[in-house]
Amino acid sequence: MRKFTTILALGSIAIGLPACDTLKEAASTLNTGTSTTPSLTNSEVISGLKEALNVGIQNSVNLTSITDGFLKNADIRLPFPEDALKVKEKAIDWGLGSQVDKFETTLNRAAEEATKEALPIFKDAILNMSISDGFAILNGGDGAATKFLKDNTTAKLVEAFSPKVKDAIAKVKLTEYWNPIISKYNSAMSLTGGQKINPDLDKYVTERAISGLFLMVEKEENKIRKYPAARVTDLLSKVFGSIK
Repeated sequence: MRKFTTILALGSIAIGLPACDTLKEAASTLNTGTSTTPSLTNSEVISGLKEALNVGIQNSVNLTSITDGFLKNADIRLPFPEDALKVKEKAIDWGLGSQVDKFETTLNRAAEEATKEALPIFKDAILNMSISDGFAILNGGDGAATKFLKDNTTAKLVEAFSPKVKDAIAKVKLTEYWNPIISKYNSAMSLTGGQKINPDLDKYVTERAISGLFLMVEKEENKIRKYPAARVTDLLSKVFGSIK
């Protein structure tokens, strides 16, 4: 080995190249041998992405489907519907602040209740996901897999999720807190000639619950991308460990 390295160094001097650089290259070659990290197949990448999303969804549902999973999480908490903020302001002026608080609480309870039914819907979407360019998603940066899932499944999820939300709204008796507020507001608007408001609560809770879930899934995906400890399977370690 020493003889081989000496010959390399002498050869470098003879052709005018820095011997130290050649020696470093030779040492590097000798240390690493000819082995390289096994290439990932497209199948492994796709399976890894699906597994990451499955882990993210399971963790997200576990976090959001419990009491206060939405209500006490500032990132996904459902506020009073944006297009009915005038209703909220008037209700508080009329001394209905406690009704407003109860309404906002039950909004989030509906989302928490509906989320319990979300896991099989999301899993089915993932299992049937077709990725034409898995490596692009893998190397797409934070949230790339979640964005792909969102872009390709949101419409179907809304369709499947809506009846679950309707059942959840009925279960937590959301309209019992909403109807007195909106009825009083719309009665006042009838007298003043103002615009009546009555947002679609089913749609509002459905969209915000799904949006909140995707936000949590993205956070879980990014943990897997950034932190080896979050890669709880060998496949996740192999796939996400390959990212430069």
